[in-house]
Amino acid sequence: MRRSIDDHQIGEDELPPGVDDVAPISWAVAVCDDYDDAIPRIVLTIEEIGRPGAGLIGHFDGSSARRLRAALRDALREVGEEVGP
Repeated sequence: MRRSIDDHQIGEDELPPGVDDVAPISWAVAVCDDYDDAIPRIVLTIEEIGRPGAGLIGHFDGSSARRLRAALRDALREVGEEVGP
């Protein structure tokens, strides 16, 4: 089973001004259990727009996904953004 949860393309208009080492990317989050142990995992795919198949794919168990979620929440708080529930 593989089920898409959300995806987004970060275009040129969302990139910070004056930075040369960033490229427009797309990210996608999915759930997948196509593994030998059949345990569902969260899959995060990050690719440069226009280079499909050349990105990075992370396969996170629940513990790792929660750690990533906490890191994103802490980073949002650090820059003064609303962290939500």
